[in-house]
Amino acid sequence: MRRFIFLTLVCGVLAAQPTPQSQPQKPTDSKQPEAENTGLTIVSRVTNILAPTKVFAHDGSMVTGVRADQFLLLDNGKEQNIRVEETYIPISMVIAIQCNGEVDQILPKVNKIGNMISPLMLGTQGEAAVIAFDHRIRLMQDFTSDPDKITEAVKKIHAGSQAAALVDAVDEADHMLNRRSKDRQKIILLISETRDEGSINRGRDTLESVQNHNITVYQVTMSRILGKLTGTPDVPRSDPFLPTAHPMPGGVPATPTSVMQMYGTEGSSAEFLPLLIEIFRDVKGIFKAPAAEVFVRGTGGVQFGFFKGKGLEDAIQRMGEELHSQYMLSYSPNNKSEGGWHTIYVEVSGHGKVQAQTRPGYWMAADYR
Repeated sequence: MRRFIFLTLVCGVLAAQPTPQSQPQKPTDSKQPEAENTGLTIVSRVTNILAPTKVFAHDGSMVTGVRADQFLLLDNGKEQNIRVEETYIPISMVIAIQCNGEVDQILPKVNKIGNMISPLMLGTQGEAAVIAFDHRIRLMQDFTSDPDKITEAVKKIHAGSQAAALVDAVDEADHMLNRRSKDRQKIILLISETRDEGSINRGRDTLESVQNHNITVYQVTMSRILGKLTGTPDVPRSDPFLPTAHPMPGGVPATPTSVMQMYGTEGSSAEFLPLLIEIFRDVKGIFKAPAAEVFVRGTGGVQFGFFKGKGLEDAIQRMGEELHSQYMLSYSPNNKSEGGWHTIYVEVSGHGKVQAQTRPGYWMAADYR
């Protein structure tokens, strides 16, 4: 009798279990067919986006006093719930200096960079590290707030091989900054030429990582002419930059057109965006523009020319003015399910005809679990 009751209960329990055919099916999403067909879940690696934003008036001056409620940020056309930092965010910066044979004559000009960077860019709470690169990546100084240590580290840099592993240098700087506190503004300052020669890392992977870690890349472009004053002149090369990539020279009045050319708003940014998207979509991820230009424009930074004696000082001063006058917008995207490229657009109201400039966007790469 007990055996009969036990078997009856077991049969009842088994009969109550749903068959595989009776389990509810997830609705098919045409945008993510692979994930639905395999039963995997898309988990985005992007959790919080920082969008450093500069606001310019029609005459090129930077606009201050913009309230948080006067910003509108769209991510792929979708309005986001943004946060605007009211206080200055301390900076963590990696200074990456090219030190191959071609820039030997320029290196002495950056010896005093620590004394310039500390008061103009880092402030009292900032910190900077120094790396040098040819075919190697060398840590000259770990993060410090002491300008003398930064200066001494730069003085120890000497010219090496003819390689210029710029992508590897950005990749190493990215890893260094990612280990710093998330509450800091993270900057890579390249003092280098624009092209890459001899890197091991893939440019697309490094660009995606820098974007996801909310790092902004600035560059002071070394002039090959200055680096070869004592050598045999090279055959003239075509200019690798778009016309809009060159900053305004001293004494040129700021106009809406010149501001657009200098800071990449509207025209130049729109022209470069298809190239950025192509980099991520291309299986090989080959940079079809100078590597430094891709990193700078892909993160919302600025390139400055280093073509004269005080070019470096002028660039550092202008970078400091920008960093201390920009607004830090942040948000958690409400459209994380949209894979691929996400375009960021910022608009400002209540201040007349002004132009907001921020990073162009980021690549939403997903993990499949």
